[in-house]
Amino acid sequence: MPTATQAPAASRRGLPSWAMLMAVFGPGLVVMLADTDVGSIITAGQSGVQWGYKLLLPQFLLMPVLYVVQELTVRLGIFTGKGHGELIREAFGPGWAWFSASGLAVATIGALLTEFSGVAGVGDLFGIPHYVSLPMAAAVLLAIVVTGSYRRVERVAIAVGLFELAFFFVAWIAHPNLAQLRTEALHPPVFNASYEYLVAANIGAVIMPWMVFYQQSAVADKRLKAEHFSAARWDTGIGAVVTQLVMAAVLVAAAAAIRPHAPQATLSTVGQMSEALTPYLGKEFGEVVFSLGVLGAGLVAAIVASLALAWGLGEVSGYRRSLEYHPLKAKWFYGVYALCVIGGALAVGFAPNLVSLNVGVQVMNALLLPVVLGFLVRLAMVTLPAAQRLKGWYLWVVWAVCAVTCGFGVLGGIGGLFFG
Repeated sequence: MPTATQAPAASRRGLPSWAMLMAVFGPGLVVMLADTDVGSIITAGQSGVQWGYKLLLPQFLLMPVLYVVQELTVRLGIFTGKGHGELIREAFGPGWAWFSASGLAVATIGALLTEFSGVAGVGDLFGIPHYVSLPMAAAVLLAIVVTGSYRRVERVAIAVGLFELAFFFVAWIAHPNLAQLRTEALHPPVFNASYEYLVAANIGAVIMPWMVFYQQSAVADKRLKAEHFSAARWDTGIGAVVTQLVMAAVLVAAAAAIRPHAPQATLSTVGQMSEALTPYLGKEFGEVVFSLGVLGAGLVAAIVASLALAWGLGEVSGYRRSLEYHPLKAKWFYGVYALCVIGGALAVGFAPNLVSLNVGVQVMNALLLPVVLGFLVRLAMVTLPAAQRLKGWYLWVVWAVCAVTCGFGVLGGIGGLFFG
């Protein structure tokens, strides 16, 4: 198998050629757009309402953390040609593979509940009942995947996810006080249990099990090779910056527009966030802009989380798993995806109170981090070719980043649950 040293000269110089970037771009950007899902938006909004700009700095500190983690999935996918679950099964045995897939399933269920709650919330804003909005969303998600190849699914997912850029306009029109922003951002109350709980939620909103499974499987399904490695890393790096800027925009909008007038507001639903922002955006225009951002976030995340579970279970159990197969030739793969989509829509339709779980789901993701990151780093140490294996100073950097992230996520989540 070729190594990175055999990559074209354009890649060795740093920034790959434009043609290479366009050919490779996709998996990283898609997974990062999905990262800013409905639960993440609610978490960022709640952070801004409760703590103003004091949780803004973590959004930027999480950019390199997110890149380090997802870059490992790119490295593993390109240089082994295998998905995350398949590598765990080969390296550590089927028991550990099923254990990892179980964590993926739990995280995926939590994600789908938040995504469809966002869809239902957008429908509520425009008077569309859940029995109409949820089936429509499910039908669209099924059509996107069942009728397309990997490249088509990727392009549609990016187009849908780019609606999240609407949140930048929301933040701008909220007119944040820049002096206050700077002061609060640089003086966080790090030893406050409630603050730590939301730190954990924000960490869990950034690194999720289904992101790891999705990007590695997508890279393998797209058949990226060693010569694509540099471009794929740029794809991931740009995506990491964009997704955290979107999170920061939502937080700034909530801190500037909602906190000064309703600091005790509980933003557990899309409707509550939209209603709180309406005085600053205008009712009709504001609802449309906000709804586009939420729909983009929810739909792309539902695609990614569902495909991650379909790929992950296939890698562990051995059934056919690729978007390049016709649905009749990969029935289990498409069946798991369909079950995720339809099940998520039905769950939210019959139990609408589940939307209050948004922040809790992100904390659950934070509590799963030791398992997710432990497997990821260990795989990078033992399954990669020698030239790409983690070693030396970068290995220690990766371990340190993962350990600190897990520590903040787990301790903050536990502290907030018991002492917040």
